[in-house]
Amino acid sequence: MASASLQFFAFILALFGGFGDITATLLPNWKVNADVGSNIITAVTQMQGLWMDCTWYSTGMFSCTLKYSVLSLPVYIQAARTTMVLSCILSVFGICITTVGMKCTKLGGDADSKSHACFAGGVCFILAGIFGLVPTSWYTREIISNFLDQTIPESNKHEPGGAVYTAFISAGFLLIAGVIFCTSCFKKQQGAWIYPPKQHHFPSAEQESNAGYNLKDYV
Repeated sequence: MASASLQFFAFILALFGGFGDITATLLPNWKVNADVGSNIITAVTQMQGLWMDCTWYSTGMFSCTLKYSVLSLPVYIQAARTTMVLSCILSVFGICITTVGMKCTKLGGDADSKSHACFAGGVCFILAGIFGLVPTSWYTREIISNFLDQTIPESNKHEPGGAVYTAFISAGFLLIAGVIFCTSCFKKQQGAWIYPPKQHHFPSAEQESNAGYNLKDYV
């Protein structure tokens, strides 16, 4: 019962992690630059994401421009695009697989099949968390290094936006969920190895017949 509750808790974490992963991938505020200027009425907030760049004006206007050219983008943005999409796909696969393998569901067949499904889903969650954590860390490093660079003008410096923090939290949720699923299956297999089922050996009919013939020889 405790293992089933723990798996359900990990599944909830994976749902939040997968939803946050997809949301962070689509959000345009991976890095933000707020230019207030001399008048707060004309303040402009520039946001850059993986797929589009947006500008928000204090007057209420909001405009976005899609990044159509892939080769013109920096390497870290290209890598973030690829790995974040892979992270979203793996998280969806993990959710589908663990739905079948969890103990609280009636899908997936026998206990061994459900255990293997949970382990496979946990591996998908761990890979999704890694694929989400690595590009986010690289992207944050580029933002901080450009912000601390004295040769870059202040107008071109940015700070980490909400999408970065969402991606970090989602990657943590996915990693925790994957570890819980893999650990629960590993504990079950380890118990089977430590306490193997007892095998009862019964004498065969051939051995009983041979023993009968041997006793007759002595009579």
